[in-house]
Amino acid sequence: MTTFDDRERAFETKFARDEEVAFRITARRNRLVGQWAATLMKLTPEEADSYSKAVVQADFEEAGDEDVVRKLVGDLTAAGVDMDEATVRRALDEQTVEARRQLMQSE
Repeated sequence: MTTFDDRERAFETKFARDEEVAFRITARRNRLVGQWAATLMKLTPEEADSYSKAVVQADFEEAGDEDVVRKLVGDLTAAGVDMDEATVRRALDEQTVEARRQLMQSE
C-alpha cells in the first residue's frame, strides 16, 4: 500500500463516519421536534411517542427538511395550534443543537 492509498482510505472512512453521525443527529432531531409538536397538540404519552416516530419517517419522503416542515405545520394547524413555518424551522434548529449535544454525551 502506498501513502496515497492509505490517505484515500482514511478520507473514505471519515466521510462515512461523518455521514452516519449526521443521519443520527437528524433522526434524533426529528424525534425531539416531534415530541415538541406532540406537546403543543396535547397528545397522550403513547400518542406522542407514535407521533415522534411518524415525524422521523416523514423525513424519508424527500431530501432536505421540507417534508418534515410540511408535516409539522400541517399537523399542528389541523390540531388547532396557531403555527407558522418560521416557528417550525426555529424549533428544528434548536432541536438540532440538542440532538447533537445528546449524541456527543452518549458516545
